[in-house]
Amino acid sequence: MAQFNQLAENLSEKIIVWHPKLLVLPEHIISNNFNSQQRNIKMIVGHMLDSVSNNTHRIVHLQYQNSPINFPDYANLGNNDKWIAIQNYRDEDWNNLVEAWKYGHLHICHVIKNIDSSKLGAIWQSALNQEITLEMMVIDFPRHFDLHIQEIENLTKQ
Repeated sequence: MAQFNQLAENLSEKIIVWHPKLLVLPEHIISNNFNSQQRNIKMIVGHMLDSVSNNTHRIVHLQYQNSPINFPDYANLGNNDKWIAIQNYRDEDWNNLVEAWKYGHLHICHVIKNIDSSKLGAIWQSALNQEITLEMMVIDFPRHFDLHIQEIENLTKQ
């Protein structure tokens, strides 16, 4: 589990670095610069909050439910855009959103450090009929985090 401890530590460091950077972004940058999916920074941070929430639940479920499990798949089939719209991240208080982002991500780091290694092969059946193990999901989480941090960084330079 040393690999997961290091993964969680690396992710925690990125969170600590990015938290103050996010807090000081001006309103016109977070609201008016859009990526190719027509998401502004507030919406991207909200999507990251949805991702950390859903993945935390998956990690927990995969450690006590019979495998494979069919967990609701918010990320595929366009559902993540529905989550963003329904929660109206465009009008969310920025400080509240960033704090939720920070603490949600710090919490998943804690959860990752405490995974039962005997459950790493537990399978989640995605909406695209992919079999994703707990181990695969956790290893991929930082890639998704980094992808969106890079998007945010690019949008701050527009």
